[in-house]
Amino acid sequence: MDCRWRWRNGGLITLADNTARPTWRFVYRHPAHFIAFGGGVGLSPAAPGTFGTLLALPLFYLLEPRLAPWTFLVFILGFFWLGVWACAVTGRALGVADHGGMVWDEVVAFLLVLFFVPASGYWQGFAFLLFRLFDIFKPPPIRYYDRLLKNGFGVMWDDLLAAGYTVLVLAAVHVWLN
Repeated sequence: MDCRWRWRNGGLITLADNTARPTWRFVYRHPAHFIAFGGGVGLSPAAPGTFGTLLALPLFYLLEPRLAPWTFLVFILGFFWLGVWACAVTGRALGVADHGGMVWDEVVAFLLVLFFVPASGYWQGFAFLLFRLFDIFKPPPIRYYDRLLKNGFGVMWDDLLAAGYTVLVLAAVHVWLN
């Protein structure tokens, strides 16, 4: 494996097989990198998207009790547009539009899912599994938009669609059970 170290945008990254591997220094070099990488959660060597999704749980439990429902949704909308900016800046810095370490898209999308899910460990666990499956396998039209939109909006949009699928399935299950 060819592995080289390079400085890019003020942070040391490794380039192995044309895949950028950001470092802690890279993540803390710019606010956009910090946001896109979920404060460093995206540096996880295994399953950064899964850990990014899990990062939404403490954020949800911190924000949800303190905000009215509509205010919470406005926060999610603001987090979405913040992610569009952060992922665009970070993707350009890395030379990879949708780097696997950029996890803010999972955080925001799963916050939206959690908003609609009953506050039960079973429902939230099921939501987590469904969301990860939709995010990983990208059924139509998620895969279409993932391939079409190679910018910050595209990074955020495909996960928002996965969140929509998750909420639809959970709503159907909830209706079926009741």
